[in-house]
Amino acid sequence: MLKLTEESARCMLCEKGKCTAACPNGFDPSRAVRAIRFENENNAGSFVDADVCAKCEGFCEKACIHYDRPIRIKQMFAQLPPQTLLCEEPDLSIDFCGVHCENPFFLSSSIVAGDYDMCARAFEAGWAGAVFKTIGFLIPDEVSPRFSSIGKEGTPFIGFKNLEQISDHETAYNLDVLRRLKTNYPSKIIVASIMGQSDEEWIKLSKLVTEAGADMIECNFSCPHMSGNGLGSDVGQDPVLVKRYTKLVKSVTHLPVLAKMTPNIGNMEPPAIAAAQGGADGIAAINTIKCILGIDTETLVSSPSINGKCSVSGYSGKAVKPIALRFIHDLAKCGHLSDVALSGMGGIETWHDALEFILLGCRNVQVTTAVMQYGYRIIDDLTLGLKTYMSQHGVKTVSELVGTALAQLVPADKLDRSTLVYPAFDVSRCIGCARCFISCSDAGHQAITITDGKARLAAAKCVGCHLCMLVCPTDAISNKNKRITKPGRS
Repeated sequence: MLKLTEESARCMLCEKGKCTAACPNGFDPSRAVRAIRFENENNAGSFVDADVCAKCEGFCEKACIHYDRPIRIKQMFAQLPPQTLLCEEPDLSIDFCGVHCENPFFLSSSIVAGDYDMCARAFEAGWAGAVFKTIGFLIPDEVSPRFSSIGKEGTPFIGFKNLEQISDHETAYNLDVLRRLKTNYPSKIIVASIMGQSDEEWIKLSKLVTEAGADMIECNFSCPHMSGNGLGSDVGQDPVLVKRYTKLVKSVTHLPVLAKMTPNIGNMEPPAIAAAQGGADGIAAINTIKCILGIDTETLVSSPSINGKCSVSGYSGKAVKPIALRFIHDLAKCGHLSDVALSGMGGIETWHDALEFILLGCRNVQVTTAVMQYGYRIIDDLTLGLKTYMSQHGVKTVSELVGTALAQLVPADKLDRSTLVYPAFDVSRCIGCARCFISCSDAGHQAITITDGKARLAAAKCVGCHLCMLVCPTDAISNKNKRITKPGRS
């Protein structure tokens, strides 16, 4: 059987799908495939009619411009689950730091929110707000090229590196953009990200963006690759400076203030607490992680190569999500931050990713790298997926979801260590590749045998680690067996 997620991942997600243009029935197969790609399988059927598609000659597949082979669109649609019908339209709006937002999805401070036209297109697409690219009096001199990525096994973009600094526009130009955005999109939330190099600059920038009509201020204490000293993550690792600058900003504005934290630190709580003591209304986390993406073994240069040189800079993308979630968890469980709102970011591509941040305590989420790959249009699947989840679970407002997963996360010494779950083997799905056997033999407890070409469990040796399940390419191994008391324990 075709794996919907794998096949949809092959789709190049064209701006204007040739498959849709070729459909004689007026359906939108490209939108349906995109829905599957962004974990909205239950809604993909709203863009096509699977019964009609099954009888079609496959004009959509014939029109596919994939460089390798056409996407197997008809097979995908034949396997679509029943369409989810919303029992009641959930309310995606949420209050964040006292500001009402139509949904929790914002653009984060970066190139995707770097000019008027960009933010305007995002707002018209459905994004609730934008944290405008960081404004300062310093005008950076950027390098070229400044982006690179890392992939794995056919996935070219699991991690992303960038050397982009703060806005390279004049301060006056950026302030005018803020004014125009707020004038033309009054219901959207404009967050001004600022970065100063002295007390005077933090104060002046705060006053200027307040006068320009911003709804909030985000203090950038976390950019990992600013070329000047005393900027970005240099500040974010120093609680004294974080508190000082936050207090200065709060002293000259009536707007809610967010402190954007750096992950380039062992524990985020100290600078976050310092920000709260300085008056911060919210904490935004995480910014990008300092990295070296890799080394070209022929040229000995790291990527991206800038005239034969490179430097440590920020890492983002899907690969950083587990790290971001860890920091959000730490902040949400910190008693000193109980009255501080959280805005989460780091590896958010789908509604499911965003929901995980919300379940760990975020009232707002921010996105950059996914927009750089897929465009502002992903807001459609973010909102549709979240609405569907809420409807299926009887949740009426996003606020009801905030922080509800925190109770299930406990210190390691509080975990149940007396029970075991054996992996369940579905022999009918096993193709005999022996990937599980190799992993268990070389990195486990030698608890799998191959009999008659099929994997079998030797329960007496199994410790229930489930490595076998993770490496199985056909989903023939699951964790659906009953939890039992470990052998030898009463």
